[in-house]
Amino acid sequence: MNLRTTQVREFGRQVLLGEARALDALGRSIGDTFEIAVNLIHTCSGKLIVGGLGKSGHVARKIAATFASTGTTAIFLHLAEAVHGDLGMAARGDVALLISQSGETAELEPVIAHFERVGIPVIAITGNAGSMLAAAASAPLVLPPLKEVGPEGVAPTTSTTMAVALGDALAMTVMHLKGFTRTDFGRLHPGGAIGARLKPVRRLMHSGAEMPLTNAAASMHEAIVEMSAKRLGMVGVIDEEGVLVGVITDGDLRRNIERGLDRKAADYMTANPKTIGADSLVDDALLLFDRHKITTLFVIEEAEAGQMRPIGVLHIHDCGGAR
Repeated sequence: MNLRTTQVREFGRQVLLGEARALDALGRSIGDTFEIAVNLIHTCSGKLIVGGLGKSGHVARKIAATFASTGTTAIFLHLAEAVHGDLGMAARGDVALLISQSGETAELEPVIAHFERVGIPVIAITGNAGSMLAAAASAPLVLPPLKEVGPEGVAPTTSTTMAVALGDALAMTVMHLKGFTRTDFGRLHPGGAIGARLKPVRRLMHSGAEMPLTNAAASMHEAIVEMSAKRLGMVGVIDEEGVLVGVITDGDLRRNIERGLDRKAADYMTANPKTIGADSLVDDALLLFDRHKITTLFVIEEAEAGQMRPIGVLHIHDCGGAR
């Protein structure tokens, strides 16, 4: 490793450590205004309008997207476009979150004036406690006065990192207060790997005639025929009332082949197999697959007296898009 490589790595490391120290300072600065901001957003009867310009605009767009994906109706407002008609998206009942490091950006003044006329409370994220934006805000969230990391300290780095993190803190706190769950999150993220992991199991399970099932009193010949026909590498064993009492896998067959196959299915099954509920998430199923080193789960519904009746089967290959 030459000196130049060492210096490059160390410089990058110091940038990250500088931003980490800034986040630590930001966490320790959280006070009453944060609680006020959270309450304004949580009790908002309209939408959250998140606005900014330049780098603060990019931060605002990200924060609006985070709120929208976690149960709070939110839109992004570009401050330059706002004064050319986009202020029409604002209405009484909304709450505004405006982001500006200086708090004195020229485009802020007409936007703030409009929000005051309409009766929209303003939350500010700014690095200037004495700014026009901070003075106009019902909840001014002032970033700690720390230098931007990097050469000459001119590019927005530390300030934008803190602003993004503060937006995350607001969004996650509001999400917590609303009781927004993984299932709720999944409904808003139907696409991609996240959407695949947060689908309910019932969306992917094999059900009806696709389920490999045999009776506990059936012969092993019958069980193997059923297993082969359904091609899921296993067969569920049910009692006379249709309650799942065990499972026979390909592995069970290999381990017991020397015992002969002239016995009943109940003699070969593994009792109390791992199961999952139909409304559980695919993400929960993946955890069970990994934890127990298995490839299939019976999907069950609880009947009277706590009896578990199989309504489907989920194979790990069914979850391919979520892995």
